[in-house]
Amino acid sequence: MKDVNSVHSLEEIQTTINESKLTLLYISRPDCSVCHGLLPQVKELLYEFPSVVSIHVDADEIPEIAGEYSIFTVPVVLVFVEGKEMIRKARFVPIGELRKQLEKVAEFMQ
Repeated sequence: MKDVNSVHSLEEIQTTINESKLTLLYISRPDCSVCHGLLPQVKELLYEFPSVVSIHVDADEIPEIAGEYSIFTVPVVLVFVEGKEMIRKARFVPIGELRKQLEKVAEFMQ
């Protein structure tokens, strides 16, 4: 499984997003069973997209993330292209659909 870097502040998140062409932000909570089930699937998917920088955030650790990124539920997968949000998936994330969208974005970035 590909490693997803854990970040611990809004500054780290924003720096990563601004410094990377493609960033996948995974937001979860420790007590969320859906989050724990989805994370391994997202990690596996990221092997297909080596150019995507991936970061993981615990929404309980950084509660202000909810306001910063308009998060109302977890898990949330946000994909940023050159600092702009392009993909948003929340709660139930269809991996096949996420793969297709990542393929389009990655193809566009080449």
